[in-house]
Amino acid sequence: MKAPLIGFLNVARNAGIAISVAESIEAFEATELVGYEDRQLLKDTLQLVLAKDDDERERFDQCFERYFGLANLELPPDERAPIDAQVDSTLAQILLDDDRAALIRALFAAAAEANVSDVRLFTQINRYARRILEIMGIAGLEETIARFRATGNPEDARIAEFLDERRRAVAELARDIVERRLAPTAGGAPEAARDEFLRDARLINVDRRDVERMRGIVRAMARRLATRYGRLHRRARRGRLDVRRTLRRNIAFDAVPFRTAWRRVRIEKPRIMLLCDVSGSVAALAHFLLLFVYALTEEVADVRSFAFANRLIETSEIFETKSFEEAIVEVMDALGFRSSDYGRSLGDFESAFADAVDRRTTVVILGDGRSNYGEPRIDVLKHLYERAKRVVWLNPEPRVSWGLDDSVMLRYLPYCHVATVCNRLRHLEDAVEDLLESGRRSA
Repeated sequence: MKAPLIGFLNVARNAGIAISVAESIEAFEATELVGYEDRQLLKDTLQLVLAKDDDERERFDQCFERYFGLANLELPPDERAPIDAQVDSTLAQILLDDDRAALIRALFAAAAEANVSDVRLFTQINRYARRILEIMGIAGLEETIARFRATGNPEDARIAEFLDERRRAVAELARDIVERRLAPTAGGAPEAARDEFLRDARLINVDRRDVERMRGIVRAMARRLATRYGRLHRRARRGRLDVRRTLRRNIAFDAVPFRTAWRRVRIEKPRIMLLCDVSGSVAALAHFLLLFVYALTEEVADVRSFAFANRLIETSEIFETKSFEEAIVEVMDALGFRSSDYGRSLGDFESAFADAVDRRTTVVILGDGRSNYGEPRIDVLKHLYERAKRVVWLNPEPRVSWGLDDSVMLRYLPYCHVATVCNRLRHLEDAVEDLLESGRRSA
């Protein structure tokens, strides 16, 4: 019970919040009263005890969100019959019982025992994350999964699948905890190593001090992809030697290649229509998603961009004519942090822009698919799926959260050619590279 709070108090002190011994004792007593189950209640309670002025309250908010803000903690319930099984593994039993309070206590207790606060290098992330899992009993969980799979019983196979899905989610949570401890303390690391970390860190874990560095990484990434795409164009114009046809043509010359034959590779210029969610549920990611949209608009021709929350607007002209700082302020002033309404936003897109979608168009949606229980307008996405070359959905949430609560992602899935998790810069880079590569095809 005390381990998570001990770690948080250390992080808060490192962030410049003055916490006395008496205040630490009060924090422990308050936490015993409210527990860890209700994160907002815990945050409000600790803020009253620890933060003494506006500056400390701001620092407290940042520390709390970084330390306790485990976005992946929402593990979805199994949609079929409840799982009622008794197992030897404590971790497996916690997951089968869907005991999220016990899971978060176990995670933070394991992080404290693993001395995660000592992490200093990006190369240590995997080692510390694995240590957390070992302390939690990942070996026992894996043995339980293997044992259920080995029986050949369909019900046991379902239990094994259920536990394996959650094992992956817990592994992501363990890495999350380590990243959150590392991000504020690694500012003195070599630039190349820092950039490597930022490319592979979950965007929600990136420290605010790294925003400018992230801009440079994103712009370089978009420029590199655009340059590579340009080389593909030049190669397509030149073509590739067709050895078999060349030899057949030159049989009369004893196969001396006087007359060459070239196999042309035609590259179809990608037409991209990119819709970016900037609602409150993805507020922590919106800045980076818009940054990537802006950089892509700068480097790749024929990209039309849109932003949406409770409605949708086109942002192409904003990104083309204004600096990023001016563009993001204008977009966020218009839509930012509002409740998402996917149904209305897709409806706005269909009524105003669907006629521009054809067999050469790739529609890309960056968003979590959370509709706030509104009508999701599956029919609109189905219409786009039928008209477009491809519909690509990049979702910042882990797959285990798709379909949980107000998420309608599972209902959108049948009408996506590609749907993948995208919450790291590497994910964004891979997705755009795939968009550009999809333009290649043999004539």
